[in-house]
Amino acid sequence: MAANESNTTLKENGKTSTDPVRPVANFPPPIWDDRLLSLTVDYLELEAYAKAIDEPKEELRRLIINVNMDSNAKLCLINSVYRLGLRYMFREEIECQLDKLFKELNMEDYDQADLHTVSTNFQVFRQHGYNLSCDVFNKFKDHSSGKFKEYITADVRGMLSFYESTQLRIRGESILDEAFVFTEAQLVDVVDTLEGNLARQVRHALRSSFHRGMHIVEARLYFSNYEKECSTYDSLSKLANTHFNYLQQLHKEELCIFTKWIKDMEFKTITPYVRDRIPEVYLWAIAIFSDPDYSQSRIVLAKMVQLILVLDDIYDAYGTIEELRILTSAINSWEINVMEQLPEYIKPLYNILLNELTEVQKQLSTEGRTDRVDASKQAFQELAGGYLQEAEWRYRRHVPSFEEYLRNGLITSTYDVFTKSSLMVMGDIVSEQTLAWYESRPNIGEATKLLGRLYNDITTFQFEGERSQQVESVHTYMKTFGVPENVAVHELKQMIENEWKDINKGCLKPTEVSMELLAPILNLARMTDTIYKYDDRFTFPEKTIVEYVTLLFMDSVPKY
Repeated sequence: MAANESNTTLKENGKTSTDPVRPVANFPPPIWDDRLLSLTVDYLELEAYAKAIDEPKEELRRLIINVNMDSNAKLCLINSVYRLGLRYMFREEIECQLDKLFKELNMEDYDQADLHTVSTNFQVFRQHGYNLSCDVFNKFKDHSSGKFKEYITADVRGMLSFYESTQLRIRGESILDEAFVFTEAQLVDVVDTLEGNLARQVRHALRSSFHRGMHIVEARLYFSNYEKECSTYDSLSKLANTHFNYLQQLHKEELCIFTKWIKDMEFKTITPYVRDRIPEVYLWAIAIFSDPDYSQSRIVLAKMVQLILVLDDIYDAYGTIEELRILTSAINSWEINVMEQLPEYIKPLYNILLNELTEVQKQLSTEGRTDRVDASKQAFQELAGGYLQEAEWRYRRHVPSFEEYLRNGLITSTYDVFTKSSLMVMGDIVSEQTLAWYESRPNIGEATKLLGRLYNDITTFQFEGERSQQVESVHTYMKTFGVPENVAVHELKQMIENEWKDINKGCLKPTEVSMELLAPILNLARMTDTIYKYDDRFTFPEKTIVEYVTLLFMDSVPKY
């Protein structure tokens, strides 16, 4: 938040005769110390794992296209391939198989199928963009009473799969809305009575459903918690194990490169007021680009996320209103010659921002794709303007209407920068038509922005307290609609559920762009759920994020 101007004697060129009174954010310190600096990459292992992938990959490919395999068995196999993060290896084969199975589908085929089978089929088709009707679940409902049939509650495995299916619902699917409430309540009731893998499966699903989770983490946990499914085919378990070991070495290498960049840029020295979250920042890049081929893209995106983080904390928790106005003007000009106008402490950051985008522009200029960099620059400029608007509201102690706040909040969600920076580094699959599609504000993009803004506000408004001057979703909703805090939070959470439905809808065929282009947007929504579902796990990473960083970078995967 911008400090009150009356508390400072700001002079020309950012110099002060007295130190300005700044808000104190009290961000927790980093928890990793030098442990990340001690990470080592075994390049011989990295190369060996890369080669070892080939044999089980070919064996699994033959299984996927096997014409003699039962359709339910094939859908279960595809489900495991997807949940283990291996789909990118077999994208065309899986698409071909699902096309065939979906065209041959007869709703009567499900008349005798159990809850687990129906739910698994539903998940597989929906996850790959096929709009299998939710009517397949009608048979599990007693239509005279309007309730789900009692016998299905005894099938915990089926109830768990049904619960996961509800995460893929879209607007108007009332049976899945009811099923979400029903299955969640039933699973909460029985979870403490379960043992072994089933207990771990249910406990984790209640904490984080697969569809909304960070997929590389979900894949690792699926490998651990669903041993039976993963061991059905030797090639599947062997490929998954080798792939995880390969990814761990690759991600460690990338994290080392990013950590060195942070050190070389001297962020700890030039921005000591900013949250120090090196591995947490890198998790966003891994979440958005999960395929190994996007290694360089992850490194560039992580740098963009770091720059977003620094701007966020300057505007929200350090800069005075005059400093922020000058910084915003400089970012809008995007010229190095305006740097002398900036306060001394902001100059190094501004230089890094311009240099990093210029570096990307040089790399893409030989390919004729500089328009992507222009889009990312514009997103940074709009973000600075959005941040300044919030700072001006706080400075004037003005609480905007909910509608006015959200209009600006879609910008300050930062997700426009995230998405445009992602498209900037995705290679040849991004065309002028792709950028035009995104600029047209498709529902899936707008839903993800709104989801990010609401999630963030709900979990941070109490911590930010007086510093935010009630310029966030909860208090603007309370003011606009005259409701108490608990009602406002409940209504905002319902809005989040509806945004998820719109995101799910945006991934169903026919789509305007390929699923590969939709994936970063969907993955951004998933990472938002992972970070902000219960509290601000980015600012306070002691629990879940520590587990995830440890799992991905430090815990070894048992060798096959």
